[in-house]
Amino acid sequence: MGGLFTRDEICSVTGASQLDLQPAGISSISIDSRSLGDDALFVAIKGERFNGHDFVRQAIDNGAAAALVSADKAGNFKGLPVFVVPDPLSGLGDLARFARARTQGRIVGVTGSVGKTTTKEALQKALSTFGSTHSSIKSYNNHWGVPLMLAGLPPDANFGIFEMGMNHAGEITPLSQMVRPEIAVITAIAPAHIGYLGSLEAIAGAKAEIFAGMEPGGLAVINADHGQLDILLDAAERMGLETLTYGFAEAANVVISDYASSESGSRAKVGFVDPITVSLPVQGRHMISNAVAAILVAELLGFDPQKAADALCDFSASAGRGRVETLGDPSNPLVLIDESYNANPASMRAALETFSARRTASGRKILVLGDMRELGEQSGELHLGLINAIEAAGADQVFLVGPEFGAVSPSLAGKVTIAAKADAVSGVEEAVLDSLAAGDAVMLKASLGTGLGTLVASIRRRFNRDA
Repeated sequence: MGGLFTRDEICSVTGASQLDLQPAGISSISIDSRSLGDDALFVAIKGERFNGHDFVRQAIDNGAAAALVSADKAGNFKGLPVFVVPDPLSGLGDLARFARARTQGRIVGVTGSVGKTTTKEALQKALSTFGSTHSSIKSYNNHWGVPLMLAGLPPDANFGIFEMGMNHAGEITPLSQMVRPEIAVITAIAPAHIGYLGSLEAIAGAKAEIFAGMEPGGLAVINADHGQLDILLDAAERMGLETLTYGFAEAANVVISDYASSESGSRAKVGFVDPITVSLPVQGRHMISNAVAAILVAELLGFDPQKAADALCDFSASAGRGRVETLGDPSNPLVLIDESYNANPASMRAALETFSARRTASGRKILVLGDMRELGEQSGELHLGLINAIEAAGADQVFLVGPEFGAVSPSLAGKVTIAAKADAVSGVEEAVLDSLAAGDAVMLKASLGTGLGTLVASIRRRFNRDA
């Protein structure tokens, strides 16, 4: 029998009726008919591009134990094991709230303009040292991702970590009210989605919505290295929350100092009552900051911060978010820095600063920069504002993808060598591949919609094949 929900619990919690024989219980929940866990419940939600009801039969054929379907579609699934509800997404939310209500685990919520996924993953790694830990996968942080992750919270988990994101004001409040974190982490405020929200102050207000659902006596852990700290502190105070700030700012409650980096990684001191040292196998002040947030949460939960820091000694960024790979001949590899999943002015500056310190066997460094999306009327100005950072990165060649960086290219001319530019990644792909050689380092950074992930895959194929 599945260990997540029994058949009776699913019916009771969601008000579902049943068609045909149902499993005694389920052990996992999925919205993807192609990747299903053991005894899976497939939830047929309707997305922007796909309707899950079109894939119910495929999910069952692929091993799903049952599906959660809409009443107006139920007639299409006679003979299949389905639970019928008015709306599958609402039913998923019901299961999520039930999972939260029954858990005895400690619940942490994470949001912010930059670093929230990396911080969530650092939390997962650090807290796993102290008990069984469940956390959001990938960037499942929206109106369907959060309930999907929360519904999958095992009853016996010691910790649950949930990432919450937004594009517009008002989107985090219902997510926080569902997750009900006892500790909330806000990583930083930056001009991500400023095209929708209009100002950094509005972005800070939207991120502060994570406080709306917090448990009484909750703790807000807030990065201090940005100009909107007072907005977040005021919002936390209005909700009656205790606050603790961290960062490189001297005014932070927990100060990061003595940062140093090398080709093998980075390290810093952290000003707990008994100071500790954090060492990571990756470069970047922002990576140290993300790690410190995780260590601070562990300390607030009653665990040894140095032990949490030691758990992160082999922590590295995930694919698309700064992962460093060596491709080809191990004795003279191509170094690939994959930042293709997300970009905004703050994360772009951080990545360029880190790249500026990188040294290569050949001495050559290549940059592929793609447009940052959702910046609205300020987009041109914000892209232009990166010129000095791009120059300081010290790249031998720069490739530009997208109309925004295309418009910036005349201002970059003479400061860097622009090897090629195009509105789409296909327009520079062959030029990039032809330019790369063993011993080089190449960093690709853009918003996901720019499509640099396809070029990352092409680079991997070429250099692993050459090996």
